[in-house]
Amino acid sequence: QVQLAESGGGLVQAGGSLRLACAASGSIFRINIMGWYRQAPGKQRELVATVASGGNTNYADSVKGRFTISRDNAKNTVYLQMNSLKPEDTAVYYCYCLTLQGYWGLGTQVTVSS
Repeated sequence: QVQLAESGGGLVQAGGSLRLACAASGSIFRINIMGWYRQAPGKQRELVATVASGGNTNYADSVKGRFTISRDNAKNTVYLQMNSLKPEDTAVYYCYCLTLQGYWGLGTQVTVSS
């Protein structure tokens, strides 16, 4: 089993920044992909960004140029730097990692006020 501990959510004004972190622990063999998804009220969970073990990244079009995902493989930790936040970024952000199977964190709330 793998446990994911998220941190860094909160309330911020539009145009502000937040940094999310997610640390994986437990029976970790090799984490292939780490990333972030989000779910706004009444909407489906959607991809925000992922980073592979080799460093390749993938971003949703809506966050390109504003969000940056990074990863510390030695610490099994993934980060999401979110700049120029918009009210439409308000959602619960979930950490995800893929080893032999996928795991989800419990989520952290991000609220952007206008």
